[in-house]
Amino acid sequence: MGETHKAWLKANGLKTAIIAATVIGVGAVLYVIFASLVSSTPGPLDSYARGEMSAFVTLDEAPAQPLGRIVTDDGSEITLADRRGKLILVNFWATWCAPCIIEMPELDELQERLGSDDFEVMAISMDRTMDDARRFYEENGLTHLALYHDPALRMAMSAGARGLPTTILYDRHGGEIGRLTGEAAWASDDAVALIEAALARY
Repeated sequence: MGETHKAWLKANGLKTAIIAATVIGVGAVLYVIFASLVSSTPGPLDSYARGEMSAFVTLDEAPAQPLGRIVTDDGSEITLADRRGKLILVNFWATWCAPCIIEMPELDELQERLGSDDFEVMAISMDRTMDDARRFYEENGLTHLALYHDPALRMAMSAGARGLPTTILYDRHGGEIGRLTGEAAWASDDAVALIEAALARY
């Protein structure tokens, strides 16, 4: 290999390395900027956001509770405002969402364990029709969760969900306490401890 060719390879290799380093640097800066935009802020339940609930966060500026109409199993219409006075754990899910269907039995168990006049798990289906969700309940023996459907398919977006499943804990006045994006073990001791702490504080 000629000296000229070696010099060309050396120069171009250095140029490639510089470009790669620049790209990585820009990517790192963008990551930091993006992370700051979606960062969480310290919340009263931080000490309970551990183990299976380690992804539970309090947003710096949480979106207002969405008040779109929700259809219940008997065909009546409600909004989340109709549940004011109790803590609600709102889970946005769909039968076509693999992580959603994995955690639904966990949510059903959590409702069985802690459901009361003071607390309810509200799993709101984002399926095309309520029949899809109803069929899933029947096939999987979900007997403790009430059936809710968002016919407009817009509530999750209004709540600031970045994907499904997204689960948001609201206080008795409709204010967001915190949220968890993605599948979680909602029947775990960590989840129960978090909800019980919320009940005691809110």
